[in-house]
Amino acid sequence: MRKQYGVNELRKMFLEFFESKDHLAMKSFSLIPHNDNSLLLINSGMAPLKPYFTKQEIPPRNRVTTCQKCIRTGDIENIGKTDRHGTFFEMLGNFSFGDYFKHEAIAWTWEFLTEVVGLEKDRLYPSVYIEDDEAFKIWNEEIGIPAERIFKFGKEDNFWEHGAGPCGPCSEVYYDRGEKYGCGKPGCTVGCDCDRYMEIWNNVFTQFENDGNGNYELLESKNIDTGMGLERLASVVQDVDSIFDVDTIKALREAVCDLAGVAYKADPAKDVSIRIITDHIRSVTFMVSDGILPSNEGRGYVLRRLLRRAARHGRLLGISGKFLSELSHKVIETSKDGYPELEEHKEYIFKVITQEEDKFNKTIDQGLTILEDMKAALLKEGKDILDGADAFKLYDTYGFPIDLTEEILEDDGIKVDKEGFTKAMDEQREKARKARKTSNYMGADVTVYQEIDAALTSKFVGYDRTEHTSKITVLTTEDEIVEALVDGQNGTILVEETPFYATSGGQAADTGVITLGDNVFEVADTIKLQGGKIGHVGKVTKGAFRLGDEVKLSINVDKRKASAKNHSATHLLQKALKIVLGNHVQQAGSNVNEDRLRFDFTHFQAMTPEEIKRVEAIVNEEIEANLPVLTKVMDLEEAKKSGAMALFGEKYDQNVRVVSMGDFSKELCGGTHVSNTGKISAFKIVSEAGVAAGVRRIEALTSKGVFKYYDTLEKELDEAAKAAKTEPSMLLKRIETMQDEIRALQAENEQLKNKMAKDAIGDVMSQVQEVKGVKLLALKVSDVDMQGLMNLGDQLKTKLGEGVVVIASDCQGKVSLIAMATDGAMKAGAHAGNMIKGIAKLVGGGGGGRPNMAQAGGKNPAGIDLALKEAVSVLEGQIR
Repeated sequence: MRKQYGVNELRKMFLEFFESKDHLAMKSFSLIPHNDNSLLLINSGMAPLKPYFTKQEIPPRNRVTTCQKCIRTGDIENIGKTDRHGTFFEMLGNFSFGDYFKHEAIAWTWEFLTEVVGLEKDRLYPSVYIEDDEAFKIWNEEIGIPAERIFKFGKEDNFWEHGAGPCGPCSEVYYDRGEKYGCGKPGCTVGCDCDRYMEIWNNVFTQFENDGNGNYELLESKNIDTGMGLERLASVVQDVDSIFDVDTIKALREAVCDLAGVAYKADPAKDVSIRIITDHIRSVTFMVSDGILPSNEGRGYVLRRLLRRAARHGRLLGISGKFLSELSHKVIETSKDGYPELEEHKEYIFKVITQEEDKFNKTIDQGLTILEDMKAALLKEGKDILDGADAFKLYDTYGFPIDLTEEILEDDGIKVDKEGFTKAMDEQREKARKARKTSNYMGADVTVYQEIDAALTSKFVGYDRTEHTSKITVLTTEDEIVEALVDGQNGTILVEETPFYATSGGQAADTGVITLGDNVFEVADTIKLQGGKIGHVGKVTKGAFRLGDEVKLSINVDKRKASAKNHSATHLLQKALKIVLGNHVQQAGSNVNEDRLRFDFTHFQAMTPEEIKRVEAIVNEEIEANLPVLTKVMDLEEAKKSGAMALFGEKYDQNVRVVSMGDFSKELCGGTHVSNTGKISAFKIVSEAGVAAGVRRIEALTSKGVFKYYDTLEKELDEAAKAAKTEPSMLLKRIETMQDEIRALQAENEQLKNKMAKDAIGDVMSQVQEVKGVKLLALKVSDVDMQGLMNLGDQLKTKLGEGVVVIASDCQGKVSLIAMATDGAMKAGAHAGNMIKGIAKLVGGGGGGRPNMAQAGGKNPAGIDLALKEAVSVLEGQIR
């Protein structure tokens, strides 16, 4: 009997097998695509490797193997309903970039499955593209598979392509799981829709280039792209029903059942919820670990949808309160062997999940209230279909899945307009799709830079110098590679080595000049290009530059120094925030230039003034301590083990720069810094605000920026003192005196307004009418504002004892309306809010309010008399 390996064992076995075949085992890339606008989330093993396939970048080795975390939500409506589908999965892959091809790929597929994993040879069935005779021959003659056990399929099944770009035939391997998984039909074989024959491995032989019009050219350099779902392989190896029964996912599934107090496979409806929660919490945990935060757009919307869907199904299972962070702990526990970053970020992961679950618990109650109102309105109108737009509002705003809406309405015989819901959903998806930039195969608009030889690279040498001499390797205009740039032309210059820092890591680019004798190219921006290239973007202001010229590159030194001070300050700031707010603080972005620094960080509430002061004080203490700033190039894993902080989702090289500021701060950073913290001089936070759910932003100044800030404050203080006719030192006392004077004047003004209002109405009690036994006082006044009407209404209500007061005022060409009802009047049926709704339209306005008090505005004073007359009719209709 073959061994039933666990998920973590299989992952390790696969990577080690291909390492033995001279492959470089690379860690899983982030779920956030890097420089690829065609995807919201990484959804396949090859997706983050596209630059290597398209030769935009040179791979670290021509043979690579990975286990890539992936998320797909295209069939989210099927998740849970079947045990085949999941949003999160791990994809094993081996890749060749112009190295080996079909012979090796097929041979290693067979060797790994049969000799390493130990799958039975007679239960494995390969398939090939119907026109791929080469692959068929390899399987048949070299591997020894009989021809009748090799299946040929057409383009739809066994040819991989994605519009224009590299493409090619596939060869898949199926495993016969046995009759117990089959459909029982006589013709059941490979390709049947039942679960007996499961595809476990797919080799894509990338040998053609598709021009987008169905024309194929043979590639000079052929590639191998393979994929094998880790969970699917585990279900075969462990001989279990589905991915939800493999060891790591089963442990999570059982944790869900324990929380809910239910058993799996005892109730089909509950099984759906169990599978949804089990799957979705895996996606949620990995997404948050990679720095994705819940939001209403893009990948943040995907995260919010998955998390809230899981939370809602927890309610259906009877789980009370928050529970998802507890399940996330189980995800981390079972997956940290392959993804150690989960353990590193676990405190942060728990906080993000808990906060979003809190929000959902609030919105679902709001949504239930709104749905009840919608239901009541439909029943009152005699309708039995909820508008699709309303159903989508519940889904989009309050996190209500449509099936929950349908379930609640079902008992009252009300259905949901699914077509309208789908239309609203499609509109939302279209907006999301348009939010992703129009892109080519690589998810970016084709630019002149993509025509540059991938073998060319640039080296940054600006850590210890501000000037450097180097040779021009590439010149471009905005749309073509050229041999020269002349006076007046805009373009880009690439050189072998440059002191210019390109925008990255939040630090703004260097500017400056490139010169050759009297020839001058003014550098307005410095940019990073694919494949380790650095472009100097600007304009020739004098002379000309040619390919191969040895030029002098000089940066703007003052700008670099100021930027370095602000950048170094962000390192001190991040550590200070962790000290004051907690270790959940993670950098979520930064923007540093010569004028100021901006630092985004994960935190779930506004900082208090005291916390801001403490952070500011800590940073200034470390500046005053004159800490040495040291940089060291280290192996990435060694750097992380040393305690160096890394940025969420950042793609790091194997060798990284570690920037240390004494024993206070240590971060992975490729930016430029001061030599010691004392050179920062001073630090001042000028603002702190929220920029997204769970993300705060600090803007701050250093050095001369701080002094300019206080100079400006001093000038404003002097101007304020002059306006108040006092000295700056006496300004506070003067303001207090002025506030006392203002309050006294306001009180006197209110008294005069009340007197004027009383004088304007005279003896009004003679105007009281009785409507079905309820007193009504409806009167008109002039030049009384809303506050005056409210005061007057209170006085008249007291005089009236029990009843309804309606007052209309013509003030500066506009109408103010107020209605008040006493307790006795309300018991009889009077409703001030509905009164206002009934009469406001007659003065060209609208409004409403509570049963006891309501107000409105209008634009038509001529309608006041008619409105007051209508008040009688409205009240008649209210009294029971």
